[in-house]
Amino acid sequence: ELTGGVVALIFRNQTINFLNNNIRRGIENYYDDLDFKNIMDSVQKRFKCCGGEDYKDWSQNVYHNCAAPGPLACGVPYTCCVTNKTDIINTMCGYKTIDKERLSAQRVIYVRGCTNAVLIWFLDNYSIMAGVLLGILLPQFLGVLLSLLYITRVEDIIAEHKLNETLFGEAQRSASEFAGAGCCMCYPG
Repeated sequence: ELTGGVVALIFRNQTINFLNNNIRRGIENYYDDLDFKNIMDSVQKRFKCCGGEDYKDWSQNVYHNCAAPGPLACGVPYTCCVTNKTDIINTMCGYKTIDKERLSAQRVIYVRGCTNAVLIWFLDNYSIMAGVLLGILLPQFLGVLLSLLYITRVEDIIAEHKLNETLFGEAQRSASEFAGAGCCMCYPG
């Protein structure tokens, strides 16, 4: 987990491109994949963003593409819309916005991409994220360390037992030697 985070920071541009490409693929299947739809809607509402890289990513969807015949053509989902908490949700507010310029579209929808919005949120909450990461990694590290100590101790006990057998000549007795002994090992066989 830590290695993945470090690699993602080192290759930041490649990571952002990877995320944007995956979001675009998800947008293509937005109405077919209910899990992705719910996650994307939630992220767009929470971070006040639209699409992966920007709002024009929605043109990748067959229903939102400007060449599409339906009412969703050239539009974005309503979760991209700029709203007040007191307003009634207008599910048609994002219609015919993909072909608009960024400045005119920003009055109606969020034009910032969700990848950048989430990345900015992570950077703004860096100390909290570091604490969460430490809270996740520290118990794992302690578990590995304690397991290593336990294994080392068991190996030492096994080595000590084998050494005692060699020094004192106590060979391992077979099960047949204890067959008639019952609960008393000292019973003469």
